[in-house]
Formats: sequence, C-alpha cells, structure tokens
Amino acid sequence: MAKYRLVLLRHGEGAWNKENRFCSWVDQKLSSDGIKEARNCGKHLKALGFEFDLVFTSVLSRSIQTAWLILEEMGQEWVPVQSSWRLNERHYGALIGLNRAEMALNHGEEQVKIWRRSYDVTPPPITESHPYYEEIYNDRRYKCSDVSQDNLPKAESLKDVLDRLLPYWNEKIVPELKSGKMILISAHGNSSRALLKHVEGISDEDIINVTLPTGVPILLELDENLHPLGPHQFLGDQEAIQAAIKKVEDQGKVKSAEK
Repeated sequence: MAKYRLVLLRHGEGAWNKENRFCSWVDQKLSSDGIKEARNCGKHLKALGFEFDLVFTSVLSRSIQTAWLILEEMGQEWVPVQSSWRLNERHYGALIGLNRAEMALNHGEEQVKIWRRSYDVTPPPITESHPYYEEIYNDRRYKCSDVSQDNLPKAESLKDVLDRLLPYWNEKIVPELKSGKMILISAHGNSSRALLKHVEGISDEDIINVTLPTGVPILLELDENLHPLGPHQFLGDQEAIQAAIKKVEDQGKVKSAEK
C-alpha cells in the first residue's frame, strides 16, 4: 500500500499548443479545448474521490488556470495554491515562438526530437533581439522569484529543468507530502517529465521516449522513501490517452503534404 500519493499533470492545451509553436516562457491562456480538458480532468478526479490539501503550479497562466478549473470542478476552490517559476516549462531559448513542423522541415525530424525530448541538449539561447525577449524578461512575475532576473535561464536542456526544479521539490513539496498532504502539481510537459525522471529513476536515454499529453492526470504512488511502487499511471480512458500522446509526438514531424 502506498505511503504517499501525488497527482501530477501537464496543463490543458494552450493557444500555442494548438498552433504547434514552442511556447515555453511566453505566457498563454488555455484554448477553448484546454479549458474543456482541465474541467474534464477535475470531473474525473472528483469521480475517483481525490481530495487535495495543497496545489503547486508554475507562474505561467496556463498552469495556474488549469489548477483553478480543476479545483472548481471538484468543489475544492478553497485549497491553497502555491506558484513558483521553478515549475515553469523548459526555456526553449531561440526556438520560442517557432512552429515545430516547420522546424522539422528545415532541420529534420530527428533534430527537432532531440531539441524537444533529449536530456542534455540545450537549444540556442534567446538573445535581446528575439521578438519575445522583452515580454519574458520584463514580466513582473519574475521580479518576485528567488533568483535575480540576470540569473534566469536563457535556454535549458531537460537536465537544466531538473536542476532548477529539484531544490523546490526537496525543500517545498517533499515536506508537505511527508506531512500527509494530498498534493496536485499542475505543471508543464517538461517540468513534469523532469520530475518523473527523478522520482522514477528514468535513464537519460529512456526519457526521450516519455511523452505527456495535455490535461491528463498522472498518479504516482510512493513508499516511505518516496520511491515509486510501480510506474506512473495515466488516469482516464486509456485509448484516448494513447491517441493524445501520439498527437503530441506528431507535433515534431513534417506534415504529410510537405513531405
């Protein structure tokens, strides 16, 4: 029997997810489909009897909005929510705003897969001439972070995401888990993958094949040492979840008409 249980998820679909663009640290609201995903997630978690004591999110709106909608559907709006940039999506540097399928056409599907899914490959860094540089680094939310704006990343590998996430996991989330609280983490594709890699001990080579669809809750059951009792579980219709995973994987491929 699990000593601790934790629900983790990638936020619902955002506007740039729909447009197949690297969103990263550009702030986006949920799309209409993303709102439905978040609400359906809340309904499913309620039907399964989950009762949360604390929620953690990134400081990006799509992560926070997803958490709010889930709690609303569950009738648990009163549950405290804590937000940190350390749960943000991976910083894709110069790739931010670019279309994944067009990148695959120009650079090859394998290179795009490496940029998207590999563990220790960092994309080219964002520079001050990038169209979204000012929007990101002049954002007031980062003036409240626990590092100076000068020390915020300009590009990250998944390894970099794990390195900045682990202090928050160990110092903030783990103590709450060990106090007996049921926790929901509403994060992003790569911050969730990084956390799964750490908790489940997924190898550097195998993490490239871990793909998370939007708006699907993941249950982690852990022992007293926070070791998993089994592989993570996607909660919901398994056939629909596999179709959603394939959809995410296909985002980095050249469209059929362009081949």
